[in-house]
Amino acid sequence: MQTSSLHLSNKRFVHKALGAIAEASPATLGKRLAEAYHPDAEWRGSHPLNEMRGVEAIAARVWSPLLASFPDLERRDVIVLGGHSHGTDIVGTVGHYCGTFREDWLGIPATGRTMYLRSGEFHVVREGRIAQSTVLIDVLDVIRQAGFWPIAPSLGTEEQWPCPFTADGVLLQEQDPAQSAFNIAQTLAMHKTLGDYDDLEGKGREGLLDMPQKQHWHPKMMWYGPCGIGTTRGLQGFVDYHQLPFRIAFPNRRGGNHYVRIGDGAYSATGGWPSVLARHTGGDFLGVGPTGRDVTMRVMDFYLHHEGLIRENWVPIDIIHLLLQMDVDVFGRMRSFFRRGR
Repeated sequence: MQTSSLHLSNKRFVHKALGAIAEASPATLGKRLAEAYHPDAEWRGSHPLNEMRGVEAIAARVWSPLLASFPDLERRDVIVLGGHSHGTDIVGTVGHYCGTFREDWLGIPATGRTMYLRSGEFHVVREGRIAQSTVLIDVLDVIRQAGFWPIAPSLGTEEQWPCPFTADGVLLQEQDPAQSAFNIAQTLAMHKTLGDYDDLEGKGREGLLDMPQKQHWHPKMMWYGPCGIGTTRGLQGFVDYHQLPFRIAFPNRRGGNHYVRIGDGAYSATGGWPSVLARHTGGDFLGVGPTGRDVTMRVMDFYLHHEGLIRENWVPIDIIHLLLQMDVDVFGRMRSFFRRGR
């Protein structure tokens, strides 16, 4: 099978198979997981789910509890892209799981109301089945929707992530390989400007606004951050509400194991496990003063390129896992709140 046809086949397979799993019943879940995954597949994701191996573990720890808590669950992808990266074929997705929150999930009390579980995902496909899934569900946003806010106020705007501005993110048709190559190159060039910038020079807000990253961002750029950081608009909003506080807290952080670097038509994506290695030495990030601790960050980036520039950036981050490394136990705070003195 030609490379482009393989990527297209993998995207269609993952999109269909994961949609079917999300709408499985207890009786059909095992069959649908077996159709989608290799028997010893690896699954890794947001805290407290973290890492596991094998279809039985994936069923018991991820899908059975999720379907019990949201019995009318459905999957709504807004981006599906794919490509070859670091020797593997990978499909990436952004979207929401939607359902009625009927039973407690991960200790989060059920509300009986509609919930949107936003998720960024990378799936490694080998021999027609998924060999590895990396899934960053925004668990902090589920806690927020359940009625509890366990950390400092977000600087950005908390909202449901929208579909791409161009409404064409589910790429189930052939894409132009030249456009794909150009766009991942643009993303990596933008990343280089971030890596080359020396936070310790102390140039502050104006330094970030004026440095070469501005050559790559669209004037109407949107940056969709995880719960706890929120959404920002324009380079100024990005710098003020995320980038400057982040870089003050984690100066000269470095990239981790970037195993995903994909361009697919007008879209690109990067990610690692972890994606960022840093030391928390400054600032007041997420309401937490400097701890001096070394931390790792589980991060994904999905980009829409429009009019020759990066127009939108969806950024799943496992904030609860990051905070735990900074000695903030979000689940402990949540349990204390919902115990209501009992």
